Amino acid sequence: MRALLSVANREGISALARDLAGLDVELYATDGTREHLLADGIDVFPVAELTHVPPLVGGLVKTFHPAVYAGILARRDRPEELAELAEHGIGLLDIVVVTVKPFAPQVGERRVPLDEALEMVDVGGTALLSAAARNHAGVAAVSNPASYADLVADIRARGGVSAELRQRLAAEAFAVVAAHHSEVAAYLNQVTGTTFPPHVSIVLEKVADLPYGENPHQRAAFYRETTHRDGTLADAIQLQGRPPTFNDLLDLDAAWLIARDFSAPTAVVVRHTDPVGLASDDGLPEAYRRALETDPAAGYGAIVGVNRPLDVITASEIAAATFEAVVAPGYDDAALVALATRPGLEVLRVPPNPSDGLRDYGIAALDFKRIGGGLLVETLDHTALDRGQLRVVTQRRPTLEELTDLMFAWRAAAHVRSNAIVLCRNLQTVGIGAAQVSRQVAVEVALRRAADRARMAVMASDAYFPFPDAIAHAAIAGVTAIIQPGGSRRDEMAIEVADRHHLAMVFTGRRHFRH
Repeated sequence: MRALLSVANREGISALARDLAGLDVELYATDGTREHLLADGIDVFPVAELTHVPPLVGGLVKTFHPAVYAGILARRDRPEELAELAEHGIGLLDIVVVTVKPFAPQVGERRVPLDEALEMVDVGGTALLSAAARNHAGVAAVSNPASYADLVADIRARGGVSAELRQRLAAEAFAVVAAHHSEVAAYLNQVTGTTFPPHVSIVLEKVADLPYGENPHQRAAFYRETTHRDGTLADAIQLQGRPPTFNDLLDLDAAWLIARDFSAPTAVVVRHTDPVGLASDDGLPEAYRRALETDPAAGYGAIVGVNRPLDVITASEIAAATFEAVVAPGYDDAALVALATRPGLEVLRVPPNPSDGLRDYGIAALDFKRIGGGLLVETLDHTALDRGQLRVVTQRRPTLEELTDLMFAWRAAAHVRSNAIVLCRNLQTVGIGAAQVSRQVAVEVALRRAADRARMAVMASDAYFPFPDAIAHAAIAGVTAIIQPGGSRRDEMAIEVADRHHLAMVFTGRRHFRH
């Protein structure tokens, strides 16, 4: 057997080369890989022994030669092809070990110009892997150091590489090649300003297998996008507790996205991806307490998210409650000690930036929703809203205090599933109506949860009110100001009802549906 080695990732390659040599595999390597092996005391043949041509075009052309590709692509069950190789003195290559030069991490460290980025595109490695994977009936295409042990074990046990392993390695090799090219395409689309290209490729790498999906009978796994921006839940480091389940990850992600959307110290309690309590304050302990006050019963088994490093006071109160998990950008040492009193509590830290410096090249700016046979793709819904964009439509203008709460409630409503109603007072939610089939019902749910706290509160609606009854209902309960998109054919009726109850009402001109 003969093997060609050409690796950008040198992890484990020396041990593999020693093992293969010990199994009488004839080894060839491209220059960089061969230099690395020689430094480890392992002598292998240079690839030029096959091609009899030195590297050309700045080293880009090393393996593009019939002596390499014919040896890979010749089908072992075609005598005429084997005869051709013999006629030209070309031997078979049975194992191709290539780790592709990474693209996304390199361009992700900083914004790089086009000509420099193109230098980072792996041409030779992807071509070798594609050829070997195409002919996996006779060739092992090894693209991941994690597969080295399986390769060696198979040869040692069987005297060659099994068909089952070759097929598995081929699938992985094609996926590696596709991922590399997809990252390059995403970069080019980004620099050319193409938001919705004819083809969109999403590159995902597995983080972990999960015990089950949304329900115990469903299988599941967690994958991470290879290009994204800012710290995300996919970059989170787990500090304590059992591995999060599928549903825990959904709620942890929602909690993190909501908490980080606010600039002041903020805490959120999440159930089934909806906030059931949210508050901002001068300090995290009080923000947490006020978030929990919205609906204390809903906190059982919920997820807590905060946007500041967790302090020992807040951590002690969280540990004393019945939450499933907490996610934060960091933890004080004393906070971790307090949380450790609940060893089953899942504790996750989200770093400020992706762990390997990856940067978004278009995909992270898009949102995907699956339908049968395809995906709906849209740009992300951003919650930023300048006060200058608001239009006061009632006779009474909101006070400064009301306006501050309206802006808070509006941002909160964008994170609640539609139909969404949020009641807020002093930067604290006091009632939330989420995922209701009508806006009237959403208002009723929010008011019922708020009870007496609805008095002097403000109300946010993620979309317009098709009928003014809900506005009257809120006014009777004590709501003093409303923020909504406007745009209904019955806006004038809504304004009239608001004026009749001396409400202040502002239109934003935009809605935040979240299905």
